[in-house]
Amino acid sequence: MKQLLWSFAAALTLGFTACIKVDIDDSTNNTGTTPVGTSLQDKFISAKTISGVINENVELPKGRYVLKGYVYINNRARLTLAAGSVIVSDTIQKGALIIEQNSRLIADGTSSEPIIFTSGKKPGERKPGDWGGIILLGNAPTNRTTTPIIEGGVNAVYGGSIANDNSGIIRYVRIEFAGIAADPNSEINGLTLGGVGNGTVIENVQVSYGNDDAYEFFGGNVNCKNLIAFATADDDFDFDFGYNGRIQFAVSLRDPKFVDGGDAGNGIECDNDGTGTVSSPRTRPQLSNFTFVGPNGADGTLANHNFTTRFRRSTQFSLTNSILIGYQKAGFQFESDSTAAAYIDGRSRFRHNLVNAVVEPYKVSSTSLINAATVQAKAEGVDSCKTYASANDVMLENPFNLTAPNFLPKAGSPALAGASFYGLTGFTTTTYIGAFGTTNWMAGWTSFTPQTNVY
Repeated sequence: MKQLLWSFAAALTLGFTACIKVDIDDSTNNTGTTPVGTSLQDKFISAKTISGVINENVELPKGRYVLKGYVYINNRARLTLAAGSVIVSDTIQKGALIIEQNSRLIADGTSSEPIIFTSGKKPGERKPGDWGGIILLGNAPTNRTTTPIIEGGVNAVYGGSIANDNSGIIRYVRIEFAGIAADPNSEINGLTLGGVGNGTVIENVQVSYGNDDAYEFFGGNVNCKNLIAFATADDDFDFDFGYNGRIQFAVSLRDPKFVDGGDAGNGIECDNDGTGTVSSPRTRPQLSNFTFVGPNGADGTLANHNFTTRFRRSTQFSLTNSILIGYQKAGFQFESDSTAAAYIDGRSRFRHNLVNAVVEPYKVSSTSLINAATVQAKAEGVDSCKTYASANDVMLENPFNLTAPNFLPKAGSPALAGASFYGLTGFTTTTYIGAFGTTNWMAGWTSFTPQTNVY
């Protein structure tokens, strides 16, 4: 949600309803008119292009398709993409895929045939912001008193009262080089989730070189697993407006030479809302088995790389059984009196974690209720966390490699034992800390070389 490194000369013209497709670069409205007697499905298969408004069920076979302009799925329609499909953005009318309330995206890849959303440019020419990203909107609760409109300039609403709302399936999917800026502080993230309910399946997803956040959750309670944020400009995991879901097994890997301006470069950024109210439900992500890997002071590291966690503005949180290494300014960080109070009285938890940072492993800001030394004593005491002067002391195989990282613990690593799920519900129980034990669930479907891949 921050200032971008790349700017775009073309202005964005917004439609007045979410049913209008908005194109980037000399925008023109296109309602996706289909000739009489021709279904959208037949049109898309024939043209190998996805464009306009999808207001009927469309099921596309495995293939390579061009996403042209802002494409909306509405009218309770469902777009189904076959495993192994590649969807590239048009390079002039930059694409974005917006799934509105009551509609669904079924992007169900496999470990051997992931579905890939990426730049339409040639290898070596791709950049963050080459297209928009995916926006998924549902009817699950938020803490807004009026119906919110999702950020990104798409003029679509989200939120409601249906906790088990189903917006589809996103599984074994890669999202690369996303992040168009519609307005200042209103960008499309790699994967934006607004009021998405726990009937939705989101697992085995990799977002790479996004020009804003990798994943942003606005309210809702969708549960996710096996998420990867690779080389994000802004925040890897951003939570707001009352998100209350569970996420287990996730990775954050930063590129030392790529980061946004301002207060960017956080593994987690988390707010109850933008002004710090205590509106209900309080934002409280429930997170376990994360592996956060920062730049670790590598040569050429840009100054804006920030905190592993930035819990702020009256939020609550639960982060357990996780590894935090190599971030520049702080490891476990939180701020504001309300956030501090929830940590002190136990509504928020930070337990059974392995903590390292280049500067300060623990940091507290904008509150007089507790200081960093007291937080460290609590973490290392009753909360069973361990602090390390060097990221190498955690003993992961090769976590800082940007083209072939290996996050598995070495023999003798403190990450191989010590996890605890006491007081937690809904998680898979592990003995190990971090996203990996002895099995690499990234194998086969991920890629850390999106710039050079041939699609």
